[in-house]
Amino acid sequence: MTAPDRAYRRARRRDRRVYQAAHPVLLALLAATRARPAVRLGSTVLVHDADACRQVLTRVPLDRDAEGSTGGAARAALAEPAARGSLSGPQASGLLFDQEGGGHRETRRGLADGLGTAGVERLRPVWRAVLARRLGPLAEPGGTVDLVAVAREVAGATVCALLDVDADPRAVASAASDAAAAAVRDHLPGPRRPGGAGGATAAARRLQALLAADGRDDGALRAMLATAAVTTTVAALPRAAAWCADAGLWEEAADDRLRPALVAELLRVVAPSPVLPRVAAADATVAGVTIRRGDRIVLVARHAVRAHRTGPDARCPVEPAVSQLVFGAGPHACPGAQLARAQLRDTLAALSPYRPAVVRARADHHAALPGWRALTVRARERP
Repeated sequence: MTAPDRAYRRARRRDRRVYQAAHPVLLALLAATRARPAVRLGSTVLVHDADACRQVLTRVPLDRDAEGSTGGAARAALAEPAARGSLSGPQASGLLFDQEGGGHRETRRGLADGLGTAGVERLRPVWRAVLARRLGPLAEPGGTVDLVAVAREVAGATVCALLDVDADPRAVASAASDAAAAAVRDHLPGPRRPGGAGGATAAARRLQALLAADGRDDGALRAMLATAAVTTTVAALPRAAAWCADAGLWEEAADDRLRPALVAELLRVVAPSPVLPRVAAADATVAGVTIRRGDRIVLVARHAVRAHRTGPDARCPVEPAVSQLVFGAGPHACPGAQLARAQLRDTLAALSPYRPAVVRARADHHAALPGWRALTVRARERP
């Protein structure tokens, strides 16, 4: 085995720990069925193939707010406190993930300004300032940095700037992570934690209170945006950095020409949202499997983009049509994809001069998305 092969295996072994810690039952189920493009298990259809996933997202009618879907989870966790009258917000829908037709398109257009090119450039100084301050200890002899704490502050500060609220970024990140973890636990295979439903409601109320804005009635939508941004950022940034450290990718990360391709490859391999739960709104056939209205569809993005078998390669990346699937497709594509890429690109640029190594890693057993609870790094070089 060559040195690069050993490095990639080491990186993959470490990254696999986040799945084994957070969702071991789900990991085993997906691994056991991934040989087939799609497979039915009772009323659930698991979809592993890239073309089949794309077909579901672009051609199969989906019930956006059904129980068991992403929209249903968001609605249950974030809209419920508003509906009870504790905070202002939508009474039934309006969380993007649970919208249909014109409402969905209108919300996405509204997000385009904040999450498109102009919005990203407006927000970029916010997270760059956090990175410059929080990564400073790497320049000190023996200095260490917990990249999970950095990612939390990056995410929280970005959300506060995006939503124009004056709140503690770390408190926003903590509340969003708690709300997401409680909601996801109720929608994935595995044992339920006692008191989970109450915990989800309390976390949602705390998050909406932090993001409250005078005279606005979109508290649940703002909470949804914060939850999506925080959970994906906190899951993706530390895992991507660990891959660079373990697989020896800092040279590519430091290269302005290769960094964009490396970012796309790392986001493909870490697949921050490894599964995308949906519910069919009509009968369909996908990869030879008949889907009935009301069936739950679990799109296994991690397998569709080949994250389980092909490591990140900035010099020979997977075709964009495949790697993009980690952010969905068509009308169901994630509007925050450009923001996620920009944040990871700047994070790698800030870390690469130090060529940091991982000195401590602790997986998060309760996170909504597979990730690290702590990932401590130390510089191997100093600029």
